[in-house]
Amino acid sequence: MQVDEQKWQEEWNKAKLSEADRSDKPKYYLIFAYPGVSGFLHVGHMRGYSYSDIITRYKRMQGFNVLFPAGFHATGIHAVGIAEKIKRGDKDAIAYYKENGVSDAQIEKFTDYKEVLTFFYDVYENEYWKKFGFLIDWRRLTNTLTPGYSKFIQWQFLKLHQQQLLVQKEYYGAFCPSCGPVAVDASETDIKQGGNAEKQEYTLLKFPFEDSFLLAATLRPETVYGQTNMWVRPDIDYVKTEVNGERWIISQECAKSLKYQGKKIEIIEKIPGTALIGKYCHAPGAERDIIILPSRFPDPKIGTGLVTSVPSDAPYDYIALKDLWQNEEECKKYGLNSIKIKAIQLISIIKSKGYGDFPAKEIVEKHGIKSQNETEKLEEATQEIYKVGFHTGVMTDTCGIYSGMRVDEAKDLMNKKMIEEGKAERFYSFSEPVICRCGKNVVIKEIKDQWFIKYSDSSLTKKAKTHAESMNIFPNAYQEQMPSVLDWFQDRACARQGSWLGTKFPLDENWIIEPIADSTLYPAYYVVSLYENQGVVKPEEMNEAFFDYVFLGKGKPKEHWKQIRKDFEYWYPLDLNLGGKEHKTVHFPVFLMNHIAVLPETRWPKGIFVNWWVLGKQGSKMSKSKGGAESIPNILEKYSADSIRLYYSHIASPFQDIYWDADAAYKYKNTLERVYLLCEELSKIKNKKTRIDAWLEFNFNESIKKASEAMDSHDLRIASDEIFYKVARDLQWYKRRGGSNKKLLSRVLREWLKMVTPFTPHLAEEVWHEVLQEKTLVSADSWPKTASVKANAIVNQEEELVRDLLADARSVFKLVKQKPKKVYVYTPARWKWKAILLCKGKERDFKACMNALVSDEDLKTKAAGFLKGVFKKLPGYANKEEFDEFEVLSNAEAFLSEELGVEVKVFREEDKAKLDPSNKAQKALPLYPAIFVS
Repeated sequence: MQVDEQKWQEEWNKAKLSEADRSDKPKYYLIFAYPGVSGFLHVGHMRGYSYSDIITRYKRMQGFNVLFPAGFHATGIHAVGIAEKIKRGDKDAIAYYKENGVSDAQIEKFTDYKEVLTFFYDVYENEYWKKFGFLIDWRRLTNTLTPGYSKFIQWQFLKLHQQQLLVQKEYYGAFCPSCGPVAVDASETDIKQGGNAEKQEYTLLKFPFEDSFLLAATLRPETVYGQTNMWVRPDIDYVKTEVNGERWIISQECAKSLKYQGKKIEIIEKIPGTALIGKYCHAPGAERDIIILPSRFPDPKIGTGLVTSVPSDAPYDYIALKDLWQNEEECKKYGLNSIKIKAIQLISIIKSKGYGDFPAKEIVEKHGIKSQNETEKLEEATQEIYKVGFHTGVMTDTCGIYSGMRVDEAKDLMNKKMIEEGKAERFYSFSEPVICRCGKNVVIKEIKDQWFIKYSDSSLTKKAKTHAESMNIFPNAYQEQMPSVLDWFQDRACARQGSWLGTKFPLDENWIIEPIADSTLYPAYYVVSLYENQGVVKPEEMNEAFFDYVFLGKGKPKEHWKQIRKDFEYWYPLDLNLGGKEHKTVHFPVFLMNHIAVLPETRWPKGIFVNWWVLGKQGSKMSKSKGGAESIPNILEKYSADSIRLYYSHIASPFQDIYWDADAAYKYKNTLERVYLLCEELSKIKNKKTRIDAWLEFNFNESIKKASEAMDSHDLRIASDEIFYKVARDLQWYKRRGGSNKKLLSRVLREWLKMVTPFTPHLAEEVWHEVLQEKTLVSADSWPKTASVKANAIVNQEEELVRDLLADARSVFKLVKQKPKKVYVYTPARWKWKAILLCKGKERDFKACMNALVSDEDLKTKAAGFLKGVFKKLPGYANKEEFDEFEVLSNAEAFLSEELGVEVKVFREEDKAKLDPSNKAQKALPLYPAIFVS
């Protein structure tokens, strides 16, 4: 089977199936989060995009007028970063583009960021979205750098300003020395590493030392009373610096970071780490002298490169001290007196639930940690101790005026006091390295006049939480999390200075609006982009009055604005915003709050759909910038667009991460080939009514019902399983059981293909035209409706009996581990059905069942033993009716023999002439015949 996918894509385009204009039909409006233009997309990206097309195709077939637009998120530093890499001849970048089929001539053009954008606009549209068969309204295609879009974003910020939701204040933010301010969040819009890094506020402790201060950064100022020594890395050089009139000794990396945080830094000299070892400094807070010792774990990139040691409560400190206690050679190497080192005593400072005086010592021993090299275990131990200490800890008598205080209370008081006394300062750093897309390390910089959107506004948060309760948010777990996400969400920096692409901030054009802030209200702009692209409305006229009228209905419009306003009133609110789980704490909250802040309540969004990721082999998120992800041209060539669409839909729930599995993708390709062949085979069957027709009609109708319910709740896995597997199995069973009603099959196949269409539209069109000889497009047809099909309970039970018997027999074959020569089947005695029927309505009451059975003279002597054997199965008989199982199975003997490849004989349990060498017949129960194999 070879499906020409491009052919059907061209047919859909000719028929203008994707074009959506205002009409009298009910509307449905869906968007997916538009991609940042930062390189080639991969198999992971197409998961959410495919879900969007599947959902919108289903809605279109249900009779909705569907708007499904798309665009490109071009703002930020992506394209600029690519251009800079090519300009400087970055070998890895050039190799990446060549590996993806970009010509040398085109790579040379990439030195201009505009060429980068133009190239990838074309790739995303024509090589990805169109080749996957997406019915996107291409007339509305836009990007975030068009003049009209910039006017739209400026209008949005004017409205936020009028609502008093824009503020300026001091800020310590992520900053790339090359690109300027960047956003650090899970979406990794601006960065290529460190999306989960947290900005941490350290306390910089000042340790008087000779004519200077040694500086150590800590996240736990409450532990200063437990300081026993200072750790220094012997293999690095530190620097003595002049900092705002004081002399500080810190790592060279820390000196660079402090410059960005408002400190005037002048480097005086380098100091080898070895020059500090064995000397003493004065510990602030504890107010005693402590010795400086060597260790491997201080990192010059984290904090100051010097670490104050609290071995009672810090596992790293304890194990480092223990290593030194046990290593006399190390002491000799650095001229240390090993006796003095061994005399260092742990100091109890915090009493925590479940731990004694020295929690670090206890947890190191508990985890069996032997050395500083076991960093993973040490990190786990550290997190556990810090968490328990912070939430349950109480300061001990050692801690002076803080004795008896809760740790969380003492921490803030001690920190404040030391800063006020000049013994400490604040310092900001990331919890892990962060790398900009340009390749530079991201630092934290002081910005004195940063612009923020005031998401902390209590009224805005309250409205957002109330509205979220009424929305359709998938999965349900995210809907439950949304109130806490909105409560947690605070003011967010919304503009930057630097070499950024984007819209100028309307209140101060020295600032550029950042990429998250310009991608919140954009679904509204797809209404306008149609008219912008067609030249009906010019960017020059897109002023505040234009957008006030189109989106708010205010002011006096020009005549051609009225149609745009009517379109907005028709399409808005947005029905569903679909995006990856990285947007749960970034994009979706601001998307919701900006709509609420700017638009009237009748235009607030109705739904959010979060899809999980496709992971690489090691379980990491795939990344277009980091490589290691299967390219889209490769998967289209290997498997086909339809195979991958079905893979996404069926491999797991949309709300679970999946690992990319090439073998599974091939299996879905084979599934589609089987669907094609089955349709081809069934279309050739000659007309003849059979008893099993009713069974097929009823079960197919149930499948329509189940698939429709699953689609309505966006459970694409359940829907695809019902459509591609359950229906296929039923049709195969119907054929194997002799079904041959051509008229029925003709209807069922056509209805089945309509259900197949949203998931695998190219295959559906191919079968619709080539096998069923239809002339219209199935993609333009209607989703099948459930019919009032009366269930023939007996026929359904009969078929279930035969299917279950086959399954049971095959299970027995596996147990005996060899193919038997004969199979004997025993159907239950009639009195057993009578007993079952007497127990109906009493399935969970053993005593009531016994009373019912013993009241019947024929059953009295058999009742107890029978009921004990069948009681647990009684609920399964609740909706069953009595029928002659022997008649059904004896009529199916030839069929069963052919299916199992061995002679099958059926007997009644009460048949005195039956062949029953192992007394199996007595074990037969209604719907559970006994089986003997030999």
